[in-house]
Amino acid sequence: MTAAGLAGARAIVPPGAVWTKACAALRNELGEGAFGSWLAQAALRECEGGLVLVTQTGIARDWIRRNAWRRISELWAMHDPQGRHIDLKSRFEVDSPSSSPPAAVQPPAGAVAQGPQGQGPQAGPSPVAVARTAPAQTVVEDLKAPRAAGLQDRFTLDNFITGPSNEFAFAVARRVASWADGHFNPVLFHGPYGFGKTHLLNAIAAEAMRAAPERKVVYLTAERFLSTFVRAIQDKATAAFKDDLRTADLLLIDDVHFIGGKQTSQEELFHTLMALTAEGRRVVLSADRPPAALTEVDARLRSHLSAGLVCGIEPADRPLRLGILERKLHMLSRQHDFRRPAAARPEALEFLADRFTDSVRELEGALNTLVARLHDGVSAVGLDEVQAILRPHLRGGAEKRVTVDDIQKATAEHFGLKQVDLVSERRNRAIARPRQAAMWLAKQLTTRSLPDIGRRFGGRDHTTVLHAVRRIEELKAQDPQLSRDLDALVRKLRG
Repeated sequence: MTAAGLAGARAIVPPGAVWTKACAALRNELGEGAFGSWLAQAALRECEGGLVLVTQTGIARDWIRRNAWRRISELWAMHDPQGRHIDLKSRFEVDSPSSSPPAAVQPPAGAVAQGPQGQGPQAGPSPVAVARTAPAQTVVEDLKAPRAAGLQDRFTLDNFITGPSNEFAFAVARRVASWADGHFNPVLFHGPYGFGKTHLLNAIAAEAMRAAPERKVVYLTAERFLSTFVRAIQDKATAAFKDDLRTADLLLIDDVHFIGGKQTSQEELFHTLMALTAEGRRVVLSADRPPAALTEVDARLRSHLSAGLVCGIEPADRPLRLGILERKLHMLSRQHDFRRPAAARPEALEFLADRFTDSVRELEGALNTLVARLHDGVSAVGLDEVQAILRPHLRGGAEKRVTVDDIQKATAEHFGLKQVDLVSERRNRAIARPRQAAMWLAKQLTTRSLPDIGRRFGGRDHTTVLHAVRRIEELKAQDPQLSRDLDALVRKLRG
């Protein structure tokens, strides 16, 4: 081979390698939170029209197009010597069947059509028959697809970690999945992003199908519900859409708040829920807020969502976050075939649990970053190295800088005190315990030394601060209310 030929061969870079390089830059620039939420689940595919970056939902596609697509295009051009074109589409756009042919178009010679109820091929119908039956079949296929492809195998009831913040929701989920009698209908799980709602709905659907394979389970995201309903209207196939949903024994719809503001779709969902619950069929939904707060949702639908069982999922407390990290680390060690059992130093896991308090997804994303960098060496890494590795991601997330003054104000307000009480000489328990909590927060959230923290709390010495920090660490494991108070303060201080 000539030198020119060798140079050309070396220049051929697989698309996957180009995307990996682009992701490394995007993770640093966008931050772990944004990257994990919108780009981590996207996958590069080679389709008929070329390379396509495929997102799990249309919402993710739209966010990427608005906030990151220009940068992705720049990074792609920078790392791809072949100059290949890349497109952006949602999974629904890529996987959905092509539109049916118009009535005037004769099907190709030898074409066959699927028989009714999936009974296999039959003789090719007339062009008119194709036009009349294909849209309804397409809509039904759109709804069947999520039953197999929309569920994520990694979300199961067995690997859902429970704690005080979610144990009631988990008990309800297990009861629904087992087809137990005496259920409430509908069930609505609510909580902000990253609290485990999607995990629960996926796990319910999978377990329900395993427990009763003869029953019909339909799992949909709100985006899939909307897009399929719109397509049914366009294809004049709403009857097939309604029939497929209303014959479900269990219907699950994730992120139902996205339907707010879309009047026709809301009405269809309302009548679907009414029909299912009237016949004793089960409905499970999730939303980012309780029904009363879904102000953009029609009042009738909002009332119906409130009529069954509303389960709030609270932020994971510290013990739960630590449990999630340990389980996730164990799973990663099996996936990556670590040479020694999965483990990590307590101070490293505690740093992650105390730093990523708002979302389980962000918490898991931080652990993924460590494992990707260190592999099985994560078991030996110390706190300083963990902080060094994650510092760019924390910075990329525009983390708010917290001061001792901020901590004192927030702590005093939370416990109903005045800021001056925390720096006073008063030692009664109603003040001493919040003061110790504020010192612990200052140690966790600032870079101040113990002597400096002591000076800012009325001139106390560093041994007093050290005692306060150790005392709060002990009490957190014994007092769930104190643990919740500290978690709430951390979230507030970090904005």
